[in-house]
Amino acid sequence: MMDLVETLAALSQPTLVMAFLVFVRVGAVMAVLPAFGEKTVSVQIRLVLTLAFSAIVFPAVTIESSLLQTAPLILWPAMFAEVVSGLTLGLIVRLTVIALQVAGTIISQSTSLSQLFGGGAVDAQPPMGHILFTAGLALAVTFGLHERVALMIIESYDYLPAGRFPDSSELSLLMVGHVAHSFSLSFSFAAPFLIASVIYNTALGVINRAMPQLMVAFVGAPAITLGGLILLFLTAPLLLEIWIGHFHRALENPIGAY
Repeated sequence: MMDLVETLAALSQPTLVMAFLVFVRVGAVMAVLPAFGEKTVSVQIRLVLTLAFSAIVFPAVTIESSLLQTAPLILWPAMFAEVVSGLTLGLIVRLTVIALQVAGTIISQSTSLSQLFGGGAVDAQPPMGHILFTAGLALAVTFGLHERVALMIIESYDYLPAGRFPDSSELSLLMVGHVAHSFSLSFSFAAPFLIASVIYNTALGVINRAMPQLMVAFVGAPAITLGGLILLFLTAPLLLEIWIGHFHRALENPIGAY
């Protein structure tokens, strides 16, 4: 009987090590992943989601046998490597959502809506940024975010092997490229509002020059607000359609999405 228990323990040790490493990577991804990793999601729900994704990813991945046979003390570097790999994947996907938030901030500043609604929330955002952010997350979840995330984590073991730290120079270039792409995408989304704001302020300056006695600021402020809302109503479907394409590419190929 004791021999059987020892045999089962010896066979289960590599499996437990492999499952633990998968759990660490999935947990790091879930910590910063859009929708699943938001502050409004409780820690208990995040833990359940992490366990669920680990159960999905674990049967589909293989980890080098040499790593599975390492002593617990030597396993710590491998665990930290999995955390770095998971955070890298999660942050790359998060940057595509940050593009919507930055675009919403630029749009709100351009249309004089940046100070509306309470700023005392835990994660206060300008109203237009909150609208785009919420709509983007709802669209991503509708298009099967959970399936795409599971597939991304499974495929990540091909270019980010388990237990190995990513090359620092390549990782820095990768993240800088994704940050630059995120801000470029944000400015592209906000470009129609910036152009409208420039035209509006130029016209306002001409009117003020021609009629100094007219309080153009009181007349023009409601106009730019109404115009910004109408422009958002017209452009938001197109902006979200373009964004969801970038979001899916980031999930399908995080390393070369930009």
